[in-house]
Amino acid sequence: MIAVDIGGFRFQLRAAAVIVDDRSVLLHRLEGDEFWALPGGRVEPDEDARSTLVREMNEELAESVECDDLVYVVENFFTHAGKPNHEVGLYFVTRLKHESVLLNKARSHWGAEGGHRLEFRWFRR
Repeated sequence: MIAVDIGGFRFQLRAAAVIVDDRSVLLHRLEGDEFWALPGGRVEPDEDARSTLVREMNEELAESVECDDLVYVVENFFTHAGKPNHEVGLYFVTRLKHESVLLNKARSHWGAEGGHRLEFRWFRR
């Protein structure tokens, strides 16, 4: 992953999926976290950001997605687990397959990342 500790900060390059369906957006969080974010993950060296999203959605949820246009570049400063972070995020329009179980908005969907559970849920825009 493209992440480095420098000057007391963790700097990282992240790709995020903007998945919208019927005026709702799909967000996720690490189980136990209070905040929600767009799904995605850190870009690996020699990996383009679109490929990162396809890989992350497959690893975390066994879901195939189609990644379209880059719509936002976001610089984000935040603290996580007591460490200050400086993140550059590349946000892409991303589409689920028509048969995806994630399209069920009536419940949370669960995935995994590095031995931790991830909760995915739809929120009205």
